[in-house]
Amino acid sequence: MEKCRVIGLHSGTSMDALDVAAAELRLRGDEIELEPLGHDELAYPERLRDELADPARSREAGPETWCRLDTELGRALAEAARHGTAELANGRADLVASLGQTAYHLIDEGRALGTLQLGQPAWIAEETGLPVVSDLRSRDVAAGGQGAPLAALFDTLWLRGLHRNLPGGIGREAPSGATTLNIGGIANITVDGRHGVLAYDTGPGNALIDAAAAMVTNERDSDVDGALAAAGRVRDDLLEVLLDDEHYSAEPPKSTGKERFNAEYLRTRLAGLPPVGAEDLLATVTALTARTVAEECARHASRLVIASGGGTSNPALLTALRAELAHRDIELRTSDRHGIPREGKESYLTAVLGFLSVHGIAGNHPSATGAAGPRVLGSITPGHEPLRLPAPAEAPVNALRVLPHGDVLAENDQEPACAPSTSP
Repeated sequence: MEKCRVIGLHSGTSMDALDVAAAELRLRGDEIELEPLGHDELAYPERLRDELADPARSREAGPETWCRLDTELGRALAEAARHGTAELANGRADLVASLGQTAYHLIDEGRALGTLQLGQPAWIAEETGLPVVSDLRSRDVAAGGQGAPLAALFDTLWLRGLHRNLPGGIGREAPSGATTLNIGGIANITVDGRHGVLAYDTGPGNALIDAAAAMVTNERDSDVDGALAAAGRVRDDLLEVLLDDEHYSAEPPKSTGKERFNAEYLRTRLAGLPPVGAEDLLATVTALTARTVAEECARHASRLVIASGGGTSNPALLTALRAELAHRDIELRTSDRHGIPREGKESYLTAVLGFLSVHGIAGNHPSATGAAGPRVLGSITPGHEPLRLPAPAEAPVNALRVLPHGDVLAENDQEPACAPSTSP
């Protein structure tokens, strides 16, 4: 029952920050125990973010540009990993897991044919000396899946852990019918119901909100605190046009990204409509996210939604979502209430995926991604020491238990490492 101290790195579709978390993880019976040690957000290098966020520039880029972007993001992630180790993990970690940045998701007639993940892990391994698990989506795509959403297994295990370890389940008033929601650039949900696990992208989260903010102001590329949306009113004519998108009617599993929901998409749908003011535009795209998320949660007879991700920091979006869910008799909570910081969840998810990989445990959920079966995800870049992987798990993992937050680590905490070793 070795402990493993993992640094999780996440660069989401919003690209608003580089997220880093440190977690202590161990296998105990059929449970994974996760003790959050802390999380942080580091500024995304502005020029790098601008290049990655411009789909037109990306289409025209040649190999030199892609090589440079892969290298620059790798270096930025390396600095985030170094920061996480020093500031969150008391200077000692065993493993880094990096989800990288999805540069492109190649989709043909609803099927993923490939995925390009940037953030060269060799820079992370060189900076930290630690082994790095990266490129966590490609194996699922190779097995016929969408490569997303990878939150499905984490959320399923977490929901089961909450039911198992809390009296009365997830709160006495809602022992079942829970859905997890993450609002990043794209919003995705996970449902563990009577018909099994289902997880998929509902549509835009912050993607169109950020695109709209960038269109109407030269000062920001996000609606800070939802101020613009709060000052506007929803334009029903625009909302109707935005809702008329085949993604919403497609059956899951399904995934999407900023290659679809971006500024160009928004301009196309504004064409032909009477002029839409800045505040009304932000109010309408905010309402779109809230409406599409709520409709999908109601579709699965959800009674409780546990939300996380950067979008939960937008008061206008959270208010709109709460109202849409309440209209459908669904309660909204944030993941903080159940032990996972809402702004750090995806970096903790990445840490768990890396932990699963080095233990030979599948990290995808085929019913969510559409893959042919469970697959151990990722590629491993060795650190400075010879690599020794732990023995494969002896039993299936059925739950994730979140332990109380450990903000301060003991100076003499010297649990055995899970991956690197000084002996061959």
